[in-house]
Amino acid sequence: MDKKETNLLEARIVSVIDKHAFDAELRNGHRLVAFLRRDDFDKGHPQVGATVTVEMSPFDMSKGRLVIDEEQ
Repeated sequence: MDKKETNLLEARIVSVIDKHAFDAELRNGHRLVAFLRRDDFDKGHPQVGATVTVEMSPFDMSKGRLVIDEEQ
């Protein structure tokens, strides 16, 4: 029962809360707080208006983790 359930969704950065937290909006208009992992700090921060991928738990749709792909 260790299987981790997550959803990968596209979102747009609406505003910056601080250096590791961002307000993001999904295509359906749902807003959430997206966090940048500590390991991803050196990969660059997304700018306001950027389209990003967010990993979210199906049990808590109020927050998610930014998935930074180095190829983007």
